[in-house]
Amino acid sequence: MNRGRATAAGFVAIALWSFLAALTVASVPVPPLQLSAMCFAIGGAIGATWGQRTGQISLLKTISWRVYVFGTAGLFGYHFLYFSALRNAPAAEAGLLAYLWPILIVLFSGLLPGDRLATRQVLGAAIAFSGAGLVLSGGISAYQPDYLTGYMLALGCALVWSTYSVLSRAIAHVPTISVAVFCLASSVLSLFAHLAFETTRWPSGATGWLAILLLGIGPLGVAFFMWDIGMKKGDIQLLGVASYAAPVVSTVILIIAGVAGFNLQLLASAFLVFIGALVAARAH
Repeated sequence: MNRGRATAAGFVAIALWSFLAALTVASVPVPPLQLSAMCFAIGGAIGATWGQRTGQISLLKTISWRVYVFGTAGLFGYHFLYFSALRNAPAAEAGLLAYLWPILIVLFSGLLPGDRLATRQVLGAAIAFSGAGLVLSGGISAYQPDYLTGYMLALGCALVWSTYSVLSRAIAHVPTISVAVFCLASSVLSLFAHLAFETTRWPSGATGWLAILLLGIGPLGVAFFMWDIGMKKGDIQLLGVASYAAPVVSTVILIIAGVAGFNLQLLASAFLVFIGALVAARAH
């Protein structure tokens, strides 16, 4: 797969993650770790089925256990830290800090062999981050020391996902079918965490079950396979900047669904994300 098509696969992942918030809202009252366990199981099953039909399932036994540990730590670690941060800090602050991962991807990618970080890419990432911040920071309260644990968890969340994403380039030789194992292992760990920290609650109707199915197919399923392709063979820096479109598009979807209301802040945010991506793209 060439660089352009791999980057396009990364864009597909970003587009799918834009539906994460709306589908999560529709899955209420299922608690987050239980939701992760269910959705990761669906995503892993889809990957395993795809691998079986394409004959790639046999490649799993050739992959080092260290790769499986690395991938599972990335997927499960990110979501566990993210949900924990939301429990220990206001959602707006936690969300903003967690969403530092795109700019960290841009910065960390400059350390990869053969990659050079251009000034335009740093500038584009900063502009896009300011745009995403307008969406994520609505109603942010003053800093409160009592929420320090939540803030640190959110920062850890950003660090885990950006590190996982960038280091995926270092194992570009590992087939994407490995993500199926990452998902299934993350499902098991999420289940254990759910049983330890949460009370089981099931969807209240058909809409909730459909939301969980769509989450498992898209944002917590296919998206990870597409992201793996993008990180391993695509333009990491451009994908890092473009990732800031996810919270903006996510908010637009929530507005269309009637969950949120439109405002000029959203319009300004979308404009800044677009300009940031344009500036970064012109660095190539």
